[in-house]
Amino acid sequence: MSGRIFFVTGTSSGFGKTLVEEILARGDKVVATTRNSNSLNFSSATPENFVSVALDVTDTASVTNAFDVALSTFGRVDVVVNNAGFGLCGPFEELDENQISEQMNVNFFGCVNVTRKAIQVMREQKPPGGLIQQISSMAGQKGMPTYSIYCASKWALAGFTEAVAAEMKPEWGISFTCLEPGGFRTNWAGSSMVFPKRRLAEYDHLDARERASKRHGTQVGDPLKAGKAIYDLAVMKEPPTRIVLGSDAYDLVMAKLDDYRRIYTSFEEFSKSTDVSE
Repeated sequence: MSGRIFFVTGTSSGFGKTLVEEILARGDKVVATTRNSNSLNFSSATPENFVSVALDVTDTASVTNAFDVALSTFGRVDVVVNNAGFGLCGPFEELDENQISEQMNVNFFGCVNVTRKAIQVMREQKPPGGLIQQISSMAGQKGMPTYSIYCASKWALAGFTEAVAAEMKPEWGISFTCLEPGGFRTNWAGSSMVFPKRRLAEYDHLDARERASKRHGTQVGDPLKAGKAIYDLAVMKEPPTRIVLGSDAYDLVMAKLDDYRRIYTSFEEFSKSTDVSE
């Protein structure tokens, strides 16, 4: 299939930006969304292959409007990439309620809002079908200190996606891929990172800013290669339901699977002891 129509959130930087560049380079079309669409500038964009839309994923009216623009411009949507999100880094007790709510609203509920509309569009278009890619994280597989709420948002996204995917009728032709990247050299751990507004003396053993600063720019992942990989997954005949990006993410998930097997099998008899006796 050629001439796919992509709908991508969070395209002003990072994965979203490199993915839009890859889509255009491959000859497909893209609806690029971000909070401030005037900031978007892609050298190979033309009115025939590109449209930018202001989108606040936490606002359902904004989501509906963005899809309306996509349909009025290109007639259908083949691939939706839920990429909008940010990192919140700090010990849990240092985070305020507004920061916690914003993290969940953007990273999780924002994806829920876009996914809900995407399913409707893909179900009703002729012919029906499409792919929804959820950009999760290796932090959705393993809890990490100073990233408790970020981890929560990504774990929630993975569980949500797995359940919703099982609700689709085969004739709708709608599939899902949950991508779990490791560390990439974007501005995620730099200027985009949000930190607590206060410090607690009790957590003098965890300096969130220092931890993020040391990681920023040293990650193993190449954002350009990530953009290409996300595109390649989108055009696969049968894309996987879950996949990691980056050797660090792969090693982390393999270690987590080993931990799960060790922990759960150690208590197999205890776990089964609660069954009804025959």
